[in-house]
Amino acid sequence: MHVLVLYADDQSSNLGVRALARGAAALADRAFPGCDVSYASYGTRGIPVPVGSNRRLVRARVAPGDPLRSWLGTFDLVLDMRAGDSFADIYGARRLVNQSMLASLARSAGTPVVMGPQTIGPFTTRRGRAVARWSLRKARVVMARDRVSADYAASLGRPVDVRSTDVVFALPRPARTSTRDVVLNVSGLLWQPNPHVEAASYRRTVRAVCDGLRDAGRTVSLMAHVIESPVADNDVPAVRELAALVGGDVEVVLPQDLDEVREVTASAAVVVGSRMHACLNALSTGTPAVPMAYSRKFDPLLRDLGWEHTVDLRAASTPVEDVLALVKTDLTSDVAALLDTAEGLLAPAVAALRSVR
Repeated sequence: MHVLVLYADDQSSNLGVRALARGAAALADRAFPGCDVSYASYGTRGIPVPVGSNRRLVRARVAPGDPLRSWLGTFDLVLDMRAGDSFADIYGARRLVNQSMLASLARSAGTPVVMGPQTIGPFTTRRGRAVARWSLRKARVVMARDRVSADYAASLGRPVDVRSTDVVFALPRPARTSTRDVVLNVSGLLWQPNPHVEAASYRRTVRAVCDGLRDAGRTVSLMAHVIESPVADNDVPAVRELAALVGGDVEVVLPQDLDEVREVTASAAVVVGSRMHACLNALSTGTPAVPMAYSRKFDPLLRDLGWEHTVDLRAASTPVEDVLALVKTDLTSDVAALLDTAEGLLAPAVAALRSVR
């Protein structure tokens, strides 16, 4: 069994995207033990041609014997992950159309396409909703990773086949070591001007959280959830800048791969994270997490897992106080319940994949 994962790459500089890639592979392996998994995303090495050009994808659709279309036809199944939250038009129409075109090209090559567990929507434009309806209708199986996404798909006329959870919960868990206290993930996406929250307010908030934790006698480690690279939303400069601002003995943690970041989250008493997958890596390794949410993708997914300890930066009137209060709370038993719930939500996703054979 040869499975292709679209728009999640195990070599991405974004460790959340790596978690999606490895989690998707783990989900596929549960359905088809021993299956061979490949990846195709922006910058993926080893594929016939880059997939980021819409013009190139159109040519692949119409040119006889095109190498990309032929390559897509060699797979038994395509698991379309859309980077977890890119099946929306909030990142622009071009991205949505590009990803939908590649899935369509795979279908035209004779390979069934399954939309893996992901956020569905929002679609704020008529064109975005039209592309979404077309993609949902053409997929062999559609999975959502939260109830709100499932409802959104139904509103577009294509109810999902499976409501599951994030594929990070399919990954093996490293041993909990409890060698760190509070690990604070700082987002380079939010540190710079962005469409989600006001950057200066975010900077003030994370600095105040860090100061408040240390004033309360907690030891803080600042963690990036991306590998340093030229991309604009790199966490590493933000982590270093915050470390310089707060001074003192704060630890700076710059993981170099997914295994290392999961070992770091497993070493913490609690993780406070602005990247969703920093929080999901923590929770899936058995560590309590306090998400500092900036988009719709956080809360529905976490509430479906029974996790109601999220601070929404877009809505909270006292985000610093809210985060500090949650860090003081013993959330250990809630994590254990969450892991049981996640395992139950993965089971129907595995069964749905098997049904496609």
